[in-house]
Amino acid sequence: MSFTATQNKGFRMKFDNGYSISVQWGTINYCEKKNLMAEYKDEMKEPTWKSRTAEIAVFNGTRMVLVGKHDDIIGWCSADEVAKIIAIIQSAHPDNEEEMVEEIKSLKI
Repeated sequence: MSFTATQNKGFRMKFDNGYSISVQWGTINYCEKKNLMAEYKDEMKEPTWKSRTAEIAVFNGTRMVLVGKHDDIIGWCSADEVAKIIAIIQSAHPDNEEEMVEEIKSLKI
């Protein structure tokens, strides 16, 4: 398992089962802070960067997993929703991606 920080606006966690999750809350992400008119890398200009919501993406190795209804990203997730998704991904069997995706979609986020 490993952690990666992302320019003061998020992180990525990789699990032993080969899956990883990206959690982002910057101005270009689907979250409360979304602002396409913001200056490039506004997040890096602040000592801390907060948001009530974040977007998530799930990876199997380097391939993005289709976890959203119509996309591979789920936006505007609360901290509780992100925690539930992390638990699902961390406990997923590496050979049963479909089951993991269905469990995430059943959260109806």
